[in-house]
Amino acid sequence: MTENAAKRMKMEGGGVKIGTHNGHFHADEALAVYMLRLLPTYAGSSLVRTRDPALLQTCHTVVDVGGEYDASANRYDHHQRTFTTTFPGRPTKLSSAGLVFMHFGKSIIAQHISQPEDSDEVGVLWNKLYESFIEALDAHDNGISAYDPAGISSAGLEKRFSDGGFTLGAMVGRLNPNWNDPTPSDPVEAQAAEDSKFLLASARIGEEFARDLEYYAKAWLPARTIVQDAWAKRTQYDPEGRIMVLEGQAVPWKDHLYTLEEQEGAKDGKKVLYVLYPEKPVPDAKWRIQAVPVTKDSFQSRKALPEPWRGARDAQLDEVSGVPGGVFIHASGFIGGNKTFDGAKEMAAKACAF
Repeated sequence: MTENAAKRMKMEGGGVKIGTHNGHFHADEALAVYMLRLLPTYAGSSLVRTRDPALLQTCHTVVDVGGEYDASANRYDHHQRTFTTTFPGRPTKLSSAGLVFMHFGKSIIAQHISQPEDSDEVGVLWNKLYESFIEALDAHDNGISAYDPAGISSAGLEKRFSDGGFTLGAMVGRLNPNWNDPTPSDPVEAQAAEDSKFLLASARIGEEFARDLEYYAKAWLPARTIVQDAWAKRTQYDPEGRIMVLEGQAVPWKDHLYTLEEQEGAKDGKKVLYVLYPEKPVPDAKWRIQAVPVTKDSFQSRKALPEPWRGARDAQLDEVSGVPGGVFIHASGFIGGNKTFDGAKEMAAKACAF
């Protein structure tokens, strides 16, 4: 009873009204509503789910319905034939989630990290969150595949197994009522039941957004300075700059490394091949040597650790590598370990020359 009352209060609310469509809901408007409600203007806002133009006209802000995109009037629909807007520097047509994030994302981030909207930190996070989270929802809602279907077909690629269809969009879609679920005969009750499910969906996709925002703000962004320092010192360990050392502890380094290489126009022979870091931030920690992947999510390394080392451990690894203190090398050669920094550094140097 208390939960239902709380949900009803959130729908009826107070303050400004947010409008979106009723019926089958999607991840984009569920997230758009969640993001708006993070801001003071929309705190305690009520939600109107309808396609009735007269009711939508009473709303302060309307998302994903109404056939109008006009930020000055707080109208954020993307279904009109003339709509082609994309996020700055990205090719994907926006959905209501992308529109709301494009206009309000910096305010949300600035509020979260207590920095001015025009700060460098806010700008970096605004772009990163769009590319890592929001863009996938825009593409899903606009029917845009992650890979070119014609290219996949011409290459003769087939899916090896089902991934369960577990995307951000599908996660929200599963919260819609099933076709054969009982529906209250009273239209008001039926709409209230549907709205209740929408609020659950908005909270669920919002939770994922909030986790990404927290991670990128509190973990990913602070790592940028550490990686920049390591990048600047890389020629101390290899004249060609192919070995990068994270001296204090492991941090999320891949995105930042790729960005630095792109910014400085690093050629293939000058790109980092191996990243060294301690397993724990303690003085006597063992060290890891990790091969840099071709892309962030690739299982293919730029230069995997030497084949004769792969799968070897301890004394056997010492013998095949010629470096004392070996711990292991993964069977695929993407990562390995040594008991000391000097040992890991020697392994990296030998791997570069192998």
